[in-house]
Amino acid sequence: MAEADLALLLTALAMLALRAAGLLVAGALRPDHPFILWASAVSQAVLAGFVALAIAVPGGLAATVPLPARLAGLAAGLLAFAALRGRLLPALGAGLAALLGVRAVLGG
Repeated sequence: MAEADLALLLTALAMLALRAAGLLVAGALRPDHPFILWASAVSQAVLAGFVALAIAVPGGLAATVPLPARLAGLAAGLLAFAALRGRLLPALGAGLAALLGVRAVLGG
């Protein structure tokens, strides 16, 4: 696995770990509690901000990933997110798979 791919995977795992920790702390609240819904929306918004930055203005190892691969990953992730009714982990996996696939085709 390339270093840029590993960095992307570790970032996604860190976000998911923080989200899981938050849900464990808030375990006493119902899943439809307004605070839980707000925390979920904030975590997804933060992830969206980081994804937008990683696609538009990548830095470090992410800059080595070609723009078409980044855009393909974004498109696949958004489509999976919509198709799977907001399930984040499968959408992240679909986006990463598309990114890696296009990158392999481009020879990057």
